[in-house]
Amino acid sequence: MRFKNKVVVITGGASGIGKAAAEKFAGEGASVAVWDVVNPQSPIANAQFFKVNVAKLEEVEAATKEVIAQFGKIDVLINNAGITRDASLQKMTPEQWQQVMDVNLTGVFNCTKSVSPNMIQNNFGRIINTSSIVGLYGNYGQANYAATKAGVIAFTKTLARELGKYSITVNAVAPGFIATDMIKTIPEKVIAMMTEKVPLKKLGTAEDVANVYAFLASNEAQFISGAVISVDGGLTI
Repeated sequence: MRFKNKVVVITGGASGIGKAAAEKFAGEGASVAVWDVVNPQSPIANAQFFKVNVAKLEEVEAATKEVIAQFGKIDVLINNAGITRDASLQKMTPEQWQQVMDVNLTGVFNCTKSVSPNMIQNNFGRIINTSSIVGLYGNYGQANYAATKAGVIAFTKTLARELGKYSITVNAVAPGFIATDMIKTIPEKVIAMMTEKVPLKKLGTAEDVANVYAFLASNEAQFISGAVISVDGGLTI
């Protein structure tokens, strides 16, 4: 029960890694607020759903006020929401570029800007931002996604400097190939090739990433800030 009496907001928490994180934190005693544009595919015990589009600041601010009114505070913010609109640069439309920017980068800004004043007031907070190994090394056909995930890393390091004096840690997690619904559209041959590149010879699970979120939010990680932790089975070594 590491998170008893803690209030955790998880964006993109209705499915995939976000849902695994919601289940992890709720299972360890936290009051969990799931922010997403769609309802969870199945109920998450001890978690409450809020319909929020993180790309829209007014929706984020309204949800922040609602969570604080209901639970009294926000201790942990996990900026997990993200989308892909893949295409090579020559085929990528301005709309595909902007959609990914709005959710993956502006969404992180909106949520952090809205939630952090409460953390500052309480002189405590844990902010965890979801980047990607693509943000560290790039990937063909993902110029928009890679740019946002690299931006998340720079944002994380800057906020770690700005918020540290308020006992707020800010860290990033960079998942590699994770077996979630997002890869269900990828042909099995491609998945096999991806798996072969991983030294551990397997894909990660949503729970693997959720476990790192939980560690960074816990007291065990109280002296870790501005870090980027890759969860990739050794892919990037």
